[in-house]
Amino acid sequence: MDLNQKLSLELQQRSPKDVQELVLDNCRAVDGRIEGITEEFCNLETLSLINVRLTTLEDIPKLDKLKKLELSDNRISGGLEVLAERLKSLKHLHLSGNKFKDISTLEPLKNLPQLKSLDLFNCEVTNLADYRESIFKLLPNLTYLDGFDIDDCEGSDSEGEVDGPDDDDEGCESEDFEDEEEDEEDIVAVEDYDEDDDSGDDESLQDGHVNGDVDSDEDVDDEEDDEDDEADEGSSPAKGEKRKRDPEDDEEDDLDDD
Repeated sequence: MDLNQKLSLELQQRSPKDVQELVLDNCRAVDGRIEGITEEFCNLETLSLINVRLTTLEDIPKLDKLKKLELSDNRISGGLEVLAERLKSLKHLHLSGNKFKDISTLEPLKNLPQLKSLDLFNCEVTNLADYRESIFKLLPNLTYLDGFDIDDCEGSDSEGEVDGPDDDDEGCESEDFEDEEEDEEDIVAVEDYDEDDDSGDDESLQDGHVNGDVDSDEDVDDEEDDEDDEADEGSSPAKGEKRKRDPEDDEEDDLDDD
């Protein structure tokens, strides 16, 4: 399948101006050139042309909103000046697996003011002794080269696609350290919650002890004591009083005398 056919399948019923992402990987570019992609794709932000046998970029159109361009595994060896002329908003450029041999072939990229991420993995230029130092010197605005920053700290993902300079202000601080800080904050929050909860339980227990179960037990005991006192009072004469003799008792005494 050639590039034009793949493009037709990707578009289907859409208008070029409605497309923001276009993936045309693993098809065949006739004569190694870009075909079918025109300035009508005015809102295109991502274009992927991986392994399509490109040898030149001279036919790439002006795309003012394009931010990411994937050109890995092609046969490109130069001609990057057209990118600087026509893709002013480009932030992420992937050129891995191409034919770049010298730093000089990459110099046009310094005219891409917003370029933050560049991938040249598996290009011959990466074998130069001063490769990384030279690229970061050539492109001072570059944040990530082959997924790593100037201090060899890996980006937020394998491609190092990070927008803006604020994403790497913290240097190479490890994720484990950040996780430990989060765990400590969680522990402190739990301890604070337990202290508040315990204090509330103590108060409720104290209230229950004073006004609840203990009070009710004392009331029951008092009631039982009162009942016992009343029973004693009914069965025995008050102190200082003689017990009245019952007439039946007198009759029983007379019978005994007989």
